[in-house]
Amino acid sequence: MIVRVHFLPDNVTVDAEVGEAILDVADRAGVFIPTGCLMGSCHACTVELEDGEIIRACITAVPLREELTINLFNDPTW
Repeated sequence: MIVRVHFLPDNVTVDAEVGEAILDVADRAGVFIPTGCLMGSCHACTVELEDGEIIRACITAVPLREELTINLFNDPTW
């Protein structure tokens, strides 16, 4: 199933497959999400979903839904 993923504040929208890593979707869309360990423990890739849920993009897959909005954090340390 295809999910429409919208990245804010970049205002970029891209189609993704359910189960695809959010970090990979962002990379394909040309949206930068900082990374560190790529295992979720450093929290460098922390982003927020539209419902306020905080996730780590490197270990989270695109969920089954029609649309997904992801708010990117701006952390100057990364």
